[in-house]
Amino acid sequence: MHEPAPDQKYALDALKQFCHAVLRRCGADEATASAAARAMLHGTRLGVDSHGVRLLGHYVEAIVGGRINGTPTLKTAGGFGAAETLDADHAHGALATYTAMDRAVTNARKFGVAAVAIRNSSHFGAAGAYALEAARQGLIGIAFCNSDSFVRLHGGASRFHGTNPIAVGVPVAGQDPWLLDMATSAIPFNRVMLYRSLESPLPDAVASDVHGIDTHDAQAADMLAPLGGEYGFKGAGLAGLAEIMSAVVTGMRLSFELAPMFGPDFTKPRQLGAFVLAMMPEAFGDRATFDAGMTRYLEALRTSPVREGMGVMAPGDREWRVAADRDVHGVGLDPATLQSFQALAARYELALPGSLSAA
Repeated sequence: MHEPAPDQKYALDALKQFCHAVLRRCGADEATASAAARAMLHGTRLGVDSHGVRLLGHYVEAIVGGRINGTPTLKTAGGFGAAETLDADHAHGALATYTAMDRAVTNARKFGVAAVAIRNSSHFGAAGAYALEAARQGLIGIAFCNSDSFVRLHGGASRFHGTNPIAVGVPVAGQDPWLLDMATSAIPFNRVMLYRSLESPLPDAVASDVHGIDTHDAQAADMLAPLGGEYGFKGAGLAGLAEIMSAVVTGMRLSFELAPMFGPDFTKPRQLGAFVLAMMPEAFGDRATFDAGMTRYLEALRTSPVREGMGVMAPGDREWRVAADRDVHGVGLDPATLQSFQALAARYELALPGSLSAA
């Protein structure tokens, strides 16, 4: 099979359709395939390539092996007022978390604020995908998740927390939402995997070797550093917040109790927890005042003085620029992802996504 040239671009819709088709062929039901493809395309479209379509092969392995239930029955497991607990039945994390945020948005429209704790979930990709869903519907959305231990503590020399992302989406009248999506590690481990695929050196102070010593060699990286570099205690503290909301509140496994994302055992569910919250701005004041405040804030931020040769952006600005470009011109795929797509296409007798004209 011919390997596409590195400068080839692929339409986002074609990539989404391919991901959906592969997931259906590997045994996922329609809800799972749709949610997982949607979450992966969120990452790819917004330039979060470490959490985009490159995860397809991993998800297939997890569904086929039994780690992820491809035909789950999600159900409410408890709640009180605006608080609810969702048992995801070991579903794909995207299905679990989109469902939870839908429930949070519905309840927030009744109560002003609503939260859903998620039990028995799995890897959900980019946390921003779920916070964004609330923002697109005019609400403020927040999402937390923990993950298996990849990140040392500040001053530590062993894995303790996961990358434990925090995401917040805020609606902005007439504009794309303000979107914060951050790992509490310096970078997510999927980014290390991407650097390995591209054979590129790691930035300073983002990963450590087996002894906890910082390294630029992606192949030698064994653990991640907490966000903050010399002040990494701040990133470690934020990771602890995500840990509490995702695992302690939900009764799920702590990061150091989770089976490793990359195996070798893909037969047992990982029992991840997650937590989402939605807020209606109107619950705290009138909508016009909120919209005006966000507009005024962002205008001041984007026009504030900058250092020579530098610029300033609001959270999400870079991602929306990437999305606008990729909507029109498509996206390139790294070599490892191309090889994975080729293998999946052959395995499930599907055509590879057609490429656009060479960039």
